[in-house]
This record gives sequence, C-alpha cells and structure tokens, in this order.
Amino acid sequence: GNITLNRMSRRKRRYGVIVISVLAIAVVFGFLFDLVCSQIERMVYPKPEEYKEYVEKYSKEYGVSENLIYAVIKTESGFDSSAVSNKGATGLMQIMPETFEWLTDDILHEYLDNGMLYDPETNIKYGTYYLSRLYGRFGDWNTAIAAYNGGEGNVSEWLCDTRYSDDGVKLNIDKIPEDFSETEKYVKKVNKYLGRYRDIYK
Repeated sequence: GNITLNRMSRRKRRYGVIVISVLAIAVVFGFLFDLVCSQIERMVYPKPEEYKEYVEKYSKEYGVSENLIYAVIKTESGFDSSAVSNKGATGLMQIMPETFEWLTDDILHEYLDNGMLYDPETNIKYGTYYLSRLYGRFGDWNTAIAAYNGGEGNVSEWLCDTRYSDDGVKLNIDKIPEDFSETEKYVKKVNKYLGRYRDIYK
C-alpha cells in the first residue's frame, strides 16, 4: 500500500512539475510573442528619431497631439521628407506651395522659400500650425482634418449645406460630396492611424 501511495505521490509531483513547466513556457512564449508583435507594430507605425524632437516641440507650441501629427505624416508621405504629390504637395505633411506661401507670408510674415518644404522641421512646424489653425476655425478635429485635405473653402461650403452637416459645425464624414471621396477616405485613414498610435504608444 505504501509503495502504491509513494508511486502516486511521485506521479503527482511529476505531473505538477510538468504543468508548471508548460505554464512557464507558455508565459515566456506569450511574452516573446507580444514583444515581437509590439516591435512589428512600431515598425509599421513609427515615431522616427529624426523627427521626434520637432513633433514634440510643435505639438506643444500649437496644441496638436503628437499622435495626430504622426498619423497625418504617415497618411500623407509615409515619413518621406522628399515626397511630392502629382498636385505638388511637398514634404512630410504634404503642404501645397501656395498654402505654405500664404502661411509664411500673409499669416506669420516669415517669408520663406518654398524649397524649405523639404526641410523636416519647417514642414512639421507649418503642417502642425495649419492643423491647429483649422481646428481653431472649425472647432472639430474631423472637420479640421477634412479641411487639411479638401480645402478650407470647400469644407466651409459643406458646413452650410444640410446634406453634409447636421448642425453647421461638424462635418458628417460619411456624407462628404462624392467628387471629394478622397477626403472622406483621408479622414478615416488618419483616424485609423491615430487610433493605432494611441494603442501602441500608451
């Protein structure tokens, strides 16, 4: 009887050791899996060191969240400071030269050459300032983001039209005019990226 009990006791101990070992391995692999997934996500949604200082600086200066700035840069240029669209939008935040001239000459009186749009700090500064200015005008981030892509004048017209806005203040993103479907996609993409940045960099 004692021999049988000893055998059962040893089996239970071995079983316990196996269970603990399996759990420990599962925890380690789970941790490693999460770590790898986290690193992959940070590669897909980066905060490049070469731009970090500028994003932090102008985020504070103009009251635009860092995550939103990164989301706009990822949407606009994929972090390519030399990017130029077929319409001429330039740099990280894809600013149109005429918008840049208006901001630098008429608004801030800094009179910079359009070539400065290729400079990361300059581009982030004015892109962030413009987002801040649009938010100050419209009071709603989705509307401001739509204006960043579709133009201030167009958004102002849409807000006056009950087909596109219920209250004249917020734009109904799902009802943007069909010939501006790119703007609807743009706002949704920026929001998607913004959500990912918030989740990854808590």
